[in-house]
Amino acid sequence: MAQQYKALTSEQVDFFMENGYVVIKQAFTREQAADFTREMWVRLGMEPNDKSTWNQERIHMPVTKRVRVSEFAPKAWEAITDLCGGEDRINVEASTWGDSFIVNLGTPELEGAKPREALELDNWHVDGDFFVHFIDSPEQALLVIPLFSSIAPGGGATFIATDGIDIIAKYLAAHPEGVIPEDRTFRPAYLQGTADQFRDYPGFWSHLEEIKRCEKFVELTGETGDVVLMHPLMMHSASKNVLRVPRVITNPPVSVRKPFNFNRDDPNEYSLVERKTLKALGVDRLDFKPTTERREVVPKRVMIQRAMLEVEKKRLEEMRLKSAQASPASQPVPVAVA
Repeated sequence: MAQQYKALTSEQVDFFMENGYVVIKQAFTREQAADFTREMWVRLGMEPNDKSTWNQERIHMPVTKRVRVSEFAPKAWEAITDLCGGEDRINVEASTWGDSFIVNLGTPELEGAKPREALELDNWHVDGDFFVHFIDSPEQALLVIPLFSSIAPGGGATFIATDGIDIIAKYLAAHPEGVIPEDRTFRPAYLQGTADQFRDYPGFWSHLEEIKRCEKFVELTGETGDVVLMHPLMMHSASKNVLRVPRVITNPPVSVRKPFNFNRDDPNEYSLVERKTLKALGVDRLDFKPTTERREVVPKRVMIQRAMLEVEKKRLEEMRLKSAQASPASQPVPVAVA
């Protein structure tokens, strides 16, 4: 019996099952994006219209506020629930969007250069540095990319490898003992030793060997307000922003309440993510049971972003103090969203 979905069309469902992602066009407005990013440039300590102040190529900002997706982008939220098997399966509190912007500003040296091909990129990875990975891990049930700026070709868009899901799914299914995201390694949890000893295992942050086996690449360009929803095992990479038009995205995870179930009594109960994973494995069902405990990992980026947050707070306090001292006729701090 064909399943009914709230937001996704049959064409979008087929596209997800084939490619592992779907784009929800205009899920929120430019006005919402402008308001949400209003303090971004102050937090960065940069001027939007002065490239000489852009002293970093790509910045992963800490979070200072969160919004419920169902209120901020209801069309995207309905599509998320379709992919995950219904809202009752989603951990809503762990599936919010924050202002942890990933800002790609490019570099003066690369401005105007020829965009790099997918296989020339060196940032290929799978997300989820905060938990031990299993094929059924609930912590990151979807990879989500809301676009808070428009992104043209060559403008620093995320690249994805749609046929890489099969590689990662089969690797995780073969390691029920779990895989630890640690430094630049992606290794079975029971192994101990230095990262160099495990160079034959897929690199968690750098799947540079696995990407050579991929052939299907997509540059995720789009307009402000578009939202890309991807299978959690999608390999992806940042790209070079040769246009030097500020590219602003976030990558919030969606968490489900229980681990994925690849062995349901009723096949109609499989979520689209579960169905896509089974397709990647080439099986109709999988009786998967982890052999070690599920646990969280505290990534190094947490400490880095805590330090960044303290600096950002000082910048915002200074801005608000100046604003309070200024005359009513003073103009607000400009914020540009492409």
